Order: sequence, then structure tokens, then C-alpha cells
Amino acid sequence: MVMDPRDALGDEELLRRFNQGDELAFERLVHRYKQALYNFILRSTRDPEQAAELLQEVFLKVVQKSGEFQHQSKVSTWLYTIARNLCIDTSRKMAFRRHRSLDAPGNNEDDPALVERVASPGTATDRSAIGNDLGLRIEEAVEALPDEQREVFLMRELQGMPFKDIADVLSIPENTVKSRMRYALERLQRALAEYEDYVQEVERS
Repeated sequence: MVMDPRDALGDEELLRRFNQGDELAFERLVHRYKQALYNFILRSTRDPEQAAELLQEVFLKVVQKSGEFQHQSKVSTWLYTIARNLCIDTSRKMAFRRHRSLDAPGNNEDDPALVERVASPGTATDRSAIGNDLGLRIEEAVEALPDEQREVFLMRELQGMPFKDIADVLSIPENTVKSRMRYALERLQRALAEYEDYVQEVERS
């Protein structure tokens, strides 16, 4: 496979080239971030179809506003900020609809759970069962976090974002981000304390 030389370019350079008319530069930027942004949006919407639609909206806004990007933050931070704002707007609209109608549908229960990253294939039946239960409890514990803590936790743990970037996306001080992360981890530790022995057993095996 022949490597596209644009793959070696930084995000800012790809965006600059796109603004100069290089459509393939934009395609490389989309390719670089589409999966991570989709996962990020899906955690908010819990609806794969809606997440896919919002992902398209993210890149549409990038096209519309690319010339306005001031390079005061990373392109990646800008992308996540756009995605987060779209998720917030969608959540508010959904909340409004739920208040307006008793027939509004509930949350999608097919949300990809953290269990998919906990229970490993090929384990013994009993260990797999415990792993599934642990995964479900992790999912429940994460969902039970206060919104501001859950948001930081997911950005940090699932997206691997640096604290500085999370602070830029949320428009809050970096120390606040770190505090929310610490509180989130403390809550999760308390919620999952009963599984500590099992986790230690798995680590020793």
C-alpha cells in the first residue's frame, strides 16, 4: 500500500492545506479522527445511528468554519469541542421532547458497555461470568458519576486526552479537570470495592 504523504503532516498543516483547496488534506483529517470522535459521541448519545449523524455534523461544521480556526488550541481540541457542543445541544433537545411527551422513547439499551473491554475471550466460564458482572458494574458505576466527573473520566480514560486538552474542550482550569478526575476515580473505587480481590486474582494469573 502506498502511503499518502499527507499522513505525515500535522493536523494544523492539513487544515491549512484544506483551506487552500486541498480536499484530500481534509479527507486525511477525517480519517485520523472519525473513529475516536464517533466513540466520544456515542458515549453521550447511546445511539449508534444518532452518533453517526452527529459525526457528519461535526465535520460539516469543520468545513464551514475551517477558515475561522485561530490556532489558539490544537485542531483535535477544536474537533472535540464541536462534538461536545453538538452532544449538549442534542441532549437538551431530547430532554425537551421527553418533557413534552410521555411517549418519548427511553435510552438505547444497546450501548456498547465497558464490559466489552473487561471480559476477555477464552477465559473459563466462571471467570468469564465474573468478568461480565464486573464489566456491568463498571458501566453502572461510570454512568452513576456526576455528569461533570463522568465527562472528564471518559475523555481521559477512553479517549486518552491530556488534562490540558480536556481543560480546553471544557473551558475550565486544568486543576479543575484533575480534581474531577480524582473524585471520579474515588467514587469508582468505592463502588467497585467488592471486586478488588477478583481483580488481584486476575492480575496474578
